[in-house]
Amino acid sequence: MRGLAIDAASALAEEATLAALLRCCVREVAGPRGLVWPASPYLLLRVAGTLLRARTYGGAALRFEGPPERLEGGAWQRLTADELVRLAEADLHGENGEFGGQVAASREAVAAILRAREEAAPPADPWLASEQALVYGHPFHPSPKARGGDGWLRYAPEAHARFPVRLLGVREDVLAEGGDVSVLDAMGAAPAGYRLLPAHPWQLELLRPAFGPGLVDLGPGPAVMPTSSVRTVYAPESEVCLKFSLDVRITNCVRKNAWYELAGAVELTSRLTPIFEEISVKHPTTRWLPEPGYRSAALGPRLHEGLGVIVRQSPWAACDPGVTPVLAAALALDVSAKDPLSWWHAYVTAVALPVLELYFTHGVVLEPHLQNVLVGLDTDGLPAQAVFRDLEGAKLVAGRHDLTGLHPEVAGALTYDAERGWTRVVYCLLVNHLTEIAATLAGQDDGLLRELWGTARDLLARQAEDLGRPLPLSDLLAGAPLPAKANLGVRWARAADRAAGYVPIANPLA
Repeated sequence: MRGLAIDAASALAEEATLAALLRCCVREVAGPRGLVWPASPYLLLRVAGTLLRARTYGGAALRFEGPPERLEGGAWQRLTADELVRLAEADLHGENGEFGGQVAASREAVAAILRAREEAAPPADPWLASEQALVYGHPFHPSPKARGGDGWLRYAPEAHARFPVRLLGVREDVLAEGGDVSVLDAMGAAPAGYRLLPAHPWQLELLRPAFGPGLVDLGPGPAVMPTSSVRTVYAPESEVCLKFSLDVRITNCVRKNAWYELAGAVELTSRLTPIFEEISVKHPTTRWLPEPGYRSAALGPRLHEGLGVIVRQSPWAACDPGVTPVLAAALALDVSAKDPLSWWHAYVTAVALPVLELYFTHGVVLEPHLQNVLVGLDTDGLPAQAVFRDLEGAKLVAGRHDLTGLHPEVAGALTYDAERGWTRVVYCLLVNHLTEIAATLAGQDDGLLRELWGTARDLLARQAEDLGRPLPLSDLLAGAPLPAKANLGVRWARAADRAAGYVPIANPLA
């Protein structure tokens, strides 16, 4: 039985790896060259001169029914992930000796996660269970589960990890903090003259800080559970989330809290508090998770950033009684609704409309992608609230906010120009988020999928009227192509995530 489980895990990992890479090839390799054609019931594409085909549904979400195939010698053969890696490498410009290994490592990680889940019990908390449901990762990323470092599985949310934080004592004269972090002081006992600093045990393994008079190791602390981002954990005893630095590449980025991001979280919390209060009057389903404070050790840049922790409000504290927060990315995997159109109407109203209001009325850019939004479901399973989180991705539109007095690097990290901000909003909200939810809700019913997008269009059109018909939103409703983030391109270029470009895809609102 164990061997069968291992074989099944490997087969599922291969299927998911192939599907993700094929989506990337449709979107970033063949599509921009005009080498994708519908040929019902298949979608055809050509990569490095080889003709490929797959049965698809779900519109731009590109869900696959049955195995993709390649044409060889006049006959269709089943395609493998390794074969598609070689084709993609042949069709991309330049060289990247790491790419194939990253795809293979991601596939191996998925298989390891699947095996670990067979032996682990999911958390009873439905929100945490949703955070830990993302076994296969980003559907449009060539290596969504490739992770640096060793021993990652014992800290993996997908494996239902649970572990104690390590408590450090930071001498008060070398303490670095901002905002309200009083909740940290209740997590244990610090020696006289020291303050408590919780640390992620994996990060301590990576940093190997020198302990001495300024920094002391106080041993294990309260148990925590990792959320979908891996480095952010939930501390149930304190009822808060803790966002740690983690010097590990996860998808495109090394997940470290830069010093200006630590300060920026507190600054944005202060600035966004009155804005969200105003938004919630007009859009009463809107909630958010403030990040009121951070703490670290002022023992040089490496430890200041590497040990920095941001305190974030728990989603249970943000939602009303009787409302259960669920990660939107988990809903993109599985959602059931007796009345899909009514469910979708409530969903788009809660998730999309406040995002547009924030951008056009207040000059605030949210990143409402699937892992940054929690949807509060009522007792009937209907979307009742939307909870927005992760201020690292939130920005202020340049020129619309007075940033006088802020350190230039903090101010720079907090702002986008209007065009870049709008592109990010459209990508996160429509391409990454609503496209995936609509595909899951509609399944293989293309007629229902069209109805869902018609409903979304009506809601956004009414919002456009209310906002005075801003040109970017009018263009969107007129059918302007949507910007899709080029994850394959940024991995191939071995570039930082902030350097990722976009490729145009068809607009389902047209």
